Amino acid sequence: MSNPYFQFKQFTVRHEHCAMKVGTDGVLLGAWAPLPDSGQGLDIGTGTGLLALMAAQRAPQMHFTGIDIDAEAARQAAENVQASPFAHRIRISHCPLQQFEGNTYQAILCNPPYFEESLLPPEARRTTARHTLQLSFAELAAAAARLLAPDGIFSVILPATAFATFHDLCLDNGLHLLRRCDVHTTSRKPAKRILAAYTHTLQPAATEQLILQDGNSRSEAYSRLCSDFYLH
Repeated sequence: MSNPYFQFKQFTVRHEHCAMKVGTDGVLLGAWAPLPDSGQGLDIGTGTGLLALMAAQRAPQMHFTGIDIDAEAARQAAENVQASPFAHRIRISHCPLQQFEGNTYQAILCNPPYFEESLLPPEARRTTARHTLQLSFAELAAAAARLLAPDGIFSVILPATAFATFHDLCLDNGLHLLRRCDVHTTSRKPAKRILAAYTHTLQPAATEQLILQDGNSRSEAYSRLCSDFYLH
């Protein structure tokens, strides 16, 4: 049986009641996403509450809202938040993005469902968490454009194979690439994930790459990126 929680330096994330557990994708996005010094943030599909918690640790003057379509995930996220040092700056709502009527946000983060064509897993909640059946890329891009403040930043992590499709949808909704990081498992393998940040303003995009493994260990760059979160 897998561990029912993941211990970070400043908080603990329990995930036994969440369809999707704490994973590398979420940690990478939470550590990498550009954040303003203050304002309001939104975590779309919050799951365990991981992104909201990481962002709250990184931006002490910001307040965050996490939303999720799954009632059990939202309940566990709220419990994780209440047990953290950031409880006064994070609220969790059980609500699908399509029905969410928030204000505009200076930061929006999302580790979205992205398996559009792969075989569906048999368990319904895991299907919702991993696949785009109830939150399509088109819906996500349109909602992000609607909810993002004029000076806000929308950050996502996607499989490299899905990035071009999602990027075109962002452009269709008036969102422009600000920053991109190609994530490679090793230096010899092609990018597996793309970290991307979008704004309403057209400007030259910064590009970078991150290699996760150096032999059998985390690379220096990966360790440095996540040094405020991982215990070891």
